[in-house]
Amino acid sequence: MKITAIETIPVQVPIHPERAIRSGRGSHIVSPFLLVKVHTDEGITGLGEVSCTPGWSGEDQVTAAHFIRNFLAPLMIGENPLHIEALTQRIQKRIAHNAFTKAALEMALWDILGKTAGLPVYRLLGGPVREFVPTKFSITGVEPEKAAEIGAWAVEQGFRKMKVKVGTSPDVDVARVMAVRAAVGPDIKLGVDANGGWSPRVAVQTIRRLMEADIYFAEQPVQALDMAWMADVRSQVAVPVIADESLYTLQDAMALVRAGAADVLSVYIGKGGGIGPARKVAAVAEAAGLTCTVGSNLELGVASAAMIHLAMATPGIGAEEYPCDILGPFFYADMLLADPLPIVGGQARPHEKPGLGVELDEEKVEHYRVK
Repeated sequence: MKITAIETIPVQVPIHPERAIRSGRGSHIVSPFLLVKVHTDEGITGLGEVSCTPGWSGEDQVTAAHFIRNFLAPLMIGENPLHIEALTQRIQKRIAHNAFTKAALEMALWDILGKTAGLPVYRLLGGPVREFVPTKFSITGVEPEKAAEIGAWAVEQGFRKMKVKVGTSPDVDVARVMAVRAAVGPDIKLGVDANGGWSPRVAVQTIRRLMEADIYFAEQPVQALDMAWMADVRSQVAVPVIADESLYTLQDAMALVRAGAADVLSVYIGKGGGIGPARKVAAVAEAAGLTCTVGSNLELGVASAAMIHLAMATPGIGAEEYPCDILGPFFYADMLLADPLPIVGGQARPHEKPGLGVELDEEKVEHYRVK
């Protein structure tokens, strides 16, 4: 089998405005994506997806398409798509950074392998380590009353664990979390995510105040500039610290472990450059006695499917304790899939079809295509 062409399609699907993410990192109110199709000479096509949010990934639809067309496709066309590890290494070395672009190509190769083998990707990764992937809801950093309404709605959807976006103003952060706690009741497990929005001093002070709301983790309390800052915060608070923005590469994972900066690593298929790199990060955490969750950049259907396969088959991802952020259907008007993913409140499951198990609804893709 040989790769014959790589096609890219820019799309933008509206986010439900009342749930659009606002946090210490800024606002995520629009989500441009680049869909990727890796075509082969045997008629099998692999699907991938690039999250193109410049404030988060530093990538957009233009840069992603440019790098694929001019730098990465020439490396791949004519090659065997089943040689995933070898192609991943070549992709990683061809350009610096742009991990989400690389990840789209890598997940498409896994999709081709699964379709060739007639097996879902999670079975190719070693088979299931759980019946389904536990998920949590993410409550945007809006005014306390509105956040409380969203929290109550999330409980109605079936979520039993969630996190609240903080990292803006400490007093408002505390009021928001307290309002959500009052709305959801004492039995819902609640964490907070500052997206790097606090200074170390403010982080320690605010997390201590939030203990009254019975939070059970604090995600990325400080900026990713210096892991020593996060280690300092971790040493002074009584809840586990999750590293997100501090973690992109395998080397970042090693540095976090050495610094004692986190209890939990938030792995992404996008941030690391693919399913394989994400599993390597999870292995580092597992070896260090830590655990992982799967973080999100509010993916659409193709990447959400890849995230489910990753979490289904990776023991280093402790989704039962720290549920994953696989939430696209709760945020978007459409996921662009012919068959919806089996995602409900608190649970995500893969399709049992070969590969990633998803196909695009071409009419919807055309409707949301960026002309």
